[in-house]
Amino acid sequence: MRMLSVAAGMMALVQVLCLAQRPPPMPAGQLLREVVYNELQDHQGHGYWRYWIERYSPRESRLEDQIETSQGPITRLTRTNGLSLSPGAQQLELARLQHMISSPKEQASHRQDYDDDEKRIGHIVALLPDAFLYEYDGDENGCQRLSFRPNPDYPGHSLEARILHAASGTLWINLRYKRLARLDAHLDENVDLAFGILGRLYKGGWFRLQRTQVSATDWKTERLEVHMAGRALLFKSISREASELRRGFVAVPAGINLAQAMTLFDATLAQAQVQPQIQTGTQAETHSSQVTAAALVLRR
Repeated sequence: MRMLSVAAGMMALVQVLCLAQRPPPMPAGQLLREVVYNELQDHQGHGYWRYWIERYSPRESRLEDQIETSQGPITRLTRTNGLSLSPGAQQLELARLQHMISSPKEQASHRQDYDDDEKRIGHIVALLPDAFLYEYDGDENGCQRLSFRPNPDYPGHSLEARILHAASGTLWINLRYKRLARLDAHLDENVDLAFGILGRLYKGGWFRLQRTQVSATDWKTERLEVHMAGRALLFKSISREASELRRGFVAVPAGINLAQAMTLFDATLAQAQVQPQIQTGTQAETHSSQVTAAALVLRR
């Protein structure tokens, strides 16, 4: 009986190992194409969110309150280097926002910049299936890892495509939703700007993107790291050392405009002044409750 039990256990172990080593159901490149399709669909029809952004650079740190609108995101600076803004700095920030809201020219410029950024991001995401070759690289925390390297047959004409094509790395895919969860990449070679006339990005630079699911359909960037170095025209050094952490994601009414977002800023600022934050609560929780209360103002 003991021998039968051992044999049965061995057979079960063999079956488990065979299942674990079973090849994925589709080629890695095809999986990536389906992920990119989902990302582009979300890019065109995502919801609207409010969240904190912590920005870090060698010179300073900034804490910003950002609201996505139909006219592009609007951002209010709340802290620099860990300190609240002085009364004078608060007035300057308020004047900047009010100028944007009251100036059709500023709004048009803001919307154009936003549209250009959206097109650029969509273009870069669309390049991924063809610019690289992909291989399965195991799984981690419910995600399928894919390693990628430049596709030697891909002709990179745009600057974005050339920078991408000089990189290799790893990406993580949430298989349940077929969404991109993380991407790590590094430059394997120098990238010349205008044949080296305008400058060069040095190999060894790297960047990281992490994303999180905020609703049944929406995924948002949670962390972004960029560490690049190079040389610009006349030998001026290029340095891009920056990181962003986004948290406290709260849905806001779909399709709100810049003026309505400003109303949300005003309402939550007034509430914070009248009803100070509870010390035991987190800043993200306070932010969420303030957004919920302010959203009711927009619906009245």
